[in-house]
Amino acid sequence: MCALRLQRLSPVPSRRAPGPRECTAWGGAGCGGGRPLTAPPPQDAQHHHWREGNLPSGARCEVCRKTCGSSDVLAGVRCEWCGVQAHSVCSAALAPECTFGRLHTLVLPPACVRLLSRNFSKMHCFRISEGAVPEPGDEDDGVDGSTPAGLGREAPESSKLTLKIFDGNDALQRNHFRVISVPRLARNEEVLEAALRAYYVLEDPRDFELQPVPAPVPAGDSGARGRPRGSGAAEEEGGRGPEAWIVRAVPHAQELLRIYPAWLKVGVAYVSIRVTPQSTARTVVLEVLPLLGRQAEGPEGFQLVEVLMGSRQVQRTVLQDAEPLLARLRDIRQTSLRQMSQTRFYVAENRVVAPHVSLFVGGLPPGLSTQEYASLLDEAVAAKAGLVSVSRVYSSQGAVVLDVACFAEAERLYMLVRDTAVHGRPLMALVLPDVLHSKLPPDCCPLLVFVNPKSGGLKGRDLLCSFRKLLNPHQVFELTNGGPLPGFHVFSQVPRFRVLVCGGDGTVGWVLAALEEVRPRLACPEPSVAILPLGTGNDLGRVLRWGAGYSGEDPLSVLVSVDEADAVLMDRWTILLDAHEAGGGETGVADVEPPKIVQMSNYCGIGIDAELSLDFHQAREEEPGKFTSRFHNKGVYVRVGLQKISHARGLHKEIRLQVEQQEVELPSIEGLIFINIPSWGSGADLWGSDSDSRFEKPRMDDGLLEVVGVTGVMHMGQVQGGLRSGIRIAQGSYFRVTLLKATPVQVDGEPWVQAPGHMIISAAGPKVHMLRKTKQKPRKSGAPKDARADGVPAPEGDPK
Repeated sequence: MCALRLQRLSPVPSRRAPGPRECTAWGGAGCGGGRPLTAPPPQDAQHHHWREGNLPSGARCEVCRKTCGSSDVLAGVRCEWCGVQAHSVCSAALAPECTFGRLHTLVLPPACVRLLSRNFSKMHCFRISEGAVPEPGDEDDGVDGSTPAGLGREAPESSKLTLKIFDGNDALQRNHFRVISVPRLARNEEVLEAALRAYYVLEDPRDFELQPVPAPVPAGDSGARGRPRGSGAAEEEGGRGPEAWIVRAVPHAQELLRIYPAWLKVGVAYVSIRVTPQSTARTVVLEVLPLLGRQAEGPEGFQLVEVLMGSRQVQRTVLQDAEPLLARLRDIRQTSLRQMSQTRFYVAENRVVAPHVSLFVGGLPPGLSTQEYASLLDEAVAAKAGLVSVSRVYSSQGAVVLDVACFAEAERLYMLVRDTAVHGRPLMALVLPDVLHSKLPPDCCPLLVFVNPKSGGLKGRDLLCSFRKLLNPHQVFELTNGGPLPGFHVFSQVPRFRVLVCGGDGTVGWVLAALEEVRPRLACPEPSVAILPLGTGNDLGRVLRWGAGYSGEDPLSVLVSVDEADAVLMDRWTILLDAHEAGGGETGVADVEPPKIVQMSNYCGIGIDAELSLDFHQAREEEPGKFTSRFHNKGVYVRVGLQKISHARGLHKEIRLQVEQQEVELPSIEGLIFINIPSWGSGADLWGSDSDSRFEKPRMDDGLLEVVGVTGVMHMGQVQGGLRSGIRIAQGSYFRVTLLKATPVQVDGEPWVQAPGHMIISAAGPKVHMLRKTKQKPRKSGAPKDARADGVPAPEGDPK
């Protein structure tokens, strides 16, 4: 069950993405270190995921119904999934069950994710580093004792006293404390309540006491340690109070403990029992089974499991039958009060699970058969026969999925693959979970999220962490870690799902190309795709109303917008690049490139447009650290364009164009551009809005491409400024371009120099289902128009 961990917020609501903490409900991998990743009970997903701080202005508490803003109603908590908000004290009265609110259809339920493993951590599954430096949002956000903050001294306001508070032996040993400020004449009860609030402990304050933590003191005064704080004022008469205090739980002869069932379809979330000094793990199991309706089954088939869910680890411990439970609870509280609030006890079925690990291996040579891949891996890493088999082959991508029937062998293969190169190319490995698609709720349409952390400066990395926190981390994939294939493989048997791509136009094209490749193997062959634009141009994102670029919106609101988006259709195009007629000399054939096929969604440029893109790409490759700002990137484009403003190549003399088998005479141009969407060059309308009886009105789903020419850099600048449009040349569904010499070419922002030969552009299979953001409030005057995309009809059978 997801522990009610509260994350401290600044008094002013921040637009920064939430810190990289994943909920421990998700297959045990959310916050895990090197701990078992077996999926926890489904009840984990039923409880609130709180954030603590000042509630939004005008918000009402769901319990007391008071509006925030008065002096006694400031701090509160808000569930990040369902949106319920309440004051810290009032939240204890809320029912613990949570159905994820607006995200319930987008979340991949944790009960439907299975990841059997022994020592694999979040690094193996998500490539999240586990360094010692705490990430923003980690729960151990107490101030280190070495920080000079004037602790234990009077605050600037003479009526206040600042104290260090420790919550247990662990915090004391590591010198991790939190700071509270109390009136100098505060009563003991007030200081204790402030200390408990600092650690988000919502239990009865009468069950706790404060004990001083003395600094080095003269001999004869050593009795301070362990002496409970008196009931007088915070500052004793005649002297200043001690610098630090430790909160301790008052020991009781018995305690009330919640026990959670670790199986599906149980009518209650938990049962409560009283634990005495005579209670052991075995007696607790015997007492709980009748309360859960399992009394007919023998207790030998069950075990008591303790699960600790911290910010950096998920630790699962099977308790021995004779383990005294009351003593264990006391030890936990002595170690850390927060640890008690993050610990759950489960009654689980004692089943022996057969080892099974799915290992994704990429970087292999493409185009091989299953047997060839098996032989290649056996030669490279010596996989043990009978324990390892190839379950899926993605030949065109040079990737396979291995089924490993031994935890030790899976760990060995994982480490070995990462240090192995085949044909000079390093391999990569990723541990994949299994999605139990048959257990998905009928209304569930989970969102498969792809994030390119290299896009949008640091925003991509922040979004990756935020989405892994709000959603199931197993449905959020980092594209630099194996590309889109691992995500599509994990979702291959999910009957209905949608896709969110966070990146630039090139990233979107990468994901759509992978989707086209794996479409025959998907139970949902036509998922709708949404875009969170992180690139520089983001033309497709503009057309689909996702904006000119991500500017720090709340990730939760982004997910809600995806859920509300409308499905539209978009053409996809195949470009065959055949350079077999290159050159004319005797050595021309030897230097020729083999034919290749690329996919296009937005546009294809030949000539000056592609040349500018190529120069920009080369500059970014040389100094990638400087290209972290969208504004800076556009500045580089302008500088590159100014350098070529006097460039004159005469592209019309170097290429030939056929449209629907008919030769088309080209005007004097420097660039030829095939456009599929009504946005080019960061939002410019290259085709123009004027009516023309020669051509049909352009649409992104009409099966036609528009062909436009530009006369040079100056013309391109005028188009982007809205002063001119391009030169309309043709409109059609089949094109053949003959390059008479090596020419720069770019497809959806990805440039290269194409050798002489042919380019054949034609429609590629079925249309793609895209998600277009629903219209918000009326735009202000002067905002970019995207009305040309509004006429696209929604496809039938939209999975939304």
